Amino acid sequence: MGEKRATVRDVAARAGVSPGTVSKALNGTGQIARETRARILAAAEEIDFRPNALARSVFERRSYTVGLITTDSFERFSVPVMLGAEDALGAGRISVFLCDSRDDPIREQHYVDVLLGRRVDGFIVTGRTSNERAPLEVSADVPVVYALTPSARAGDCSILVDDVAAGRLAGEHLIRLGRRRVAHLTGSEWFDASRRRAAGLASALADGGLSLAVPPLFGDWTEAWGRQATHMLLRSAPDVDAIYCGNDILARGVADSLRELGRRVPEDVALIGTDNWEFIAHGARPPLTSVDLGLPAVGRLAAQRLLDAIAGNPHAGREHVPCHLVVRASTDDAAPPT
Repeated sequence: MGEKRATVRDVAARAGVSPGTVSKALNGTGQIARETRARILAAAEEIDFRPNALARSVFERRSYTVGLITTDSFERFSVPVMLGAEDALGAGRISVFLCDSRDDPIREQHYVDVLLGRRVDGFIVTGRTSNERAPLEVSADVPVVYALTPSARAGDCSILVDDVAAGRLAGEHLIRLGRRRVAHLTGSEWFDASRRRAAGLASALADGGLSLAVPPLFGDWTEAWGRQATHMLLRSAPDVDAIYCGNDILARGVADSLRELGRRVPEDVALIGTDNWEFIAHGARPPLTSVDLGLPAVGRLAAQRLLDAIAGNPHAGREHVPCHLVVRASTDDAAPPT
């Protein structure tokens, strides 16, 4: 059998104080003389005392758990956000309950009620789009941070990707490459991300004295739309020399059609995607240059903002996480593998 684990009573006996005084000293609460606190901390270290997590939660009135609510059934976006959040929360030994509402408000409220019953310290809410969503229905004293999918309530804390900057990065890269006939294929115009990336691209081109070869082609977020849109595009603008796509899956479809039509990538047409979904980008032929939106960083910052709120220092409003371009052979045939 292993050695018996030290308890609060053992620390109290060694330091010559009551168990209640030990609890106050270890939790940083109550009016305790500096010398007494130092003696208690030394006693705890000498007998290798490690507080029980349940007892810690009782004394500190915290559960050291956080609820992560997602509407992203495909998990393409919520998983990187969640992993980033866990990186930040793990340092504080905080556990995460992940619940998928499947875009069902009734299911979401059920999960919220269950997690509140478990006394979670707060919530991170995420989804698969950057469109606004209704605020979570919780009391004002429960901290909530929105990640990727912002709250429609302006005063709530929301951590977002920078879709306008993503479009600008793509446009600036194409201008540096000397491309002059640029097109944009993207998903549904219903998505805020589609419109913002298109606006960012148009802004970068305008700064370089250029404009889009044709208006943006909005459609679906699928390879099939990428293939179809490429044929439509080259019929109306056969001299296009660069295409920026709203996501990497679209770009894969574009690459297929360009090969079918005898256009070389990147020699004839430079191609950029968005998301930097690595198994898609690496699997493309040639490997796909893509804008990385920084989803794990969104999760990490959301977790940090939630920890601040739990500690009594809430943040308000919207913050954007920087994105960056990952250059591969679809824009630069000399680019090293990444």
